[in-house]
Amino acid sequence: MFGYVRHAGRPARVILLLLCGIVTAIGFRNAARGHWESVMTCILTLILFLLPAVLGKRLHIRLPAAMEITVPVFIFCAEVLGEIACFYVKYPLWDTALHTVNGFLFAAFGFCLVDLLNENPRLKFQLSPQFVALAAFCFSMTIGVIWEFFEYAMDHLLALDMQKDTVITAFQSVALDQTGSNIPVPVGEITRTVLELRGGRQIVLQGYLDIGLTDTVKDLFVNFIGAAVFSVIGGIYIARRGKNGLAAAFIPVVEPAAVHKTKEYNSYETRDKGKMEA
Repeated sequence: MFGYVRHAGRPARVILLLLCGIVTAIGFRNAARGHWESVMTCILTLILFLLPAVLGKRLHIRLPAAMEITVPVFIFCAEVLGEIACFYVKYPLWDTALHTVNGFLFAAFGFCLVDLLNENPRLKFQLSPQFVALAAFCFSMTIGVIWEFFEYAMDHLLALDMQKDTVITAFQSVALDQTGSNIPVPVGEITRTVLELRGGRQIVLQGYLDIGLTDTVKDLFVNFIGAAVFSVIGGIYIARRGKNGLAAAFIPVVEPAAVHKTKEYNSYETRDKGKMEA
């Protein structure tokens, strides 16, 4: 992390060090109270702060100044404010906003991924701006789908509720069709649902409890919006040969060292191949 702080811009260094200090303090506070789940969340947050440095070093990718600030702030908002401070429950739009930003950011990484492949002489190809934008969009949506798989797995394996449930007042289901004709039976104006638990205890809901479906579809939809917006911006950026300050501020840059290393590898590969043929 300190290597990342040292090479980051001054505003990014200040913000990252501040966030690390806050997360560490929160972690010690929760440890003193015995809230070990929150402590693990703080540890996970600090590890996630390391990812830009690790990935950047291994892939020879440099984050623009705006991305250096946005990534740690996004992680802090999702893990610390969302989970520990319960912003997901207190503010219903918090999760929606973060998933929208998630789609936006990973579309930017999608552009960088295509650029990384394009700079590899062994995989050299020329793509139209529209196709690059489509590839970045698909990359962002794939990350969104994988995250929803992760939420579903955590809910069922660890008895969590990452896929937040929604109380609805109407739905339709073919399971209620007694004729077996695959006809959706509408159920509307639901005012109350009573859950009968073992021991005679009851939980009364002001509607019907939708188990995570609405939240999952909403997350994917706003991820779609964020990915689509940046894909359009990035496509215009490529079409205009880099004349778009907003896109340039968020698309990670492949450093020349990566290209040089790949070319050097290919020269060795060609030389060794020539020796074998001789």
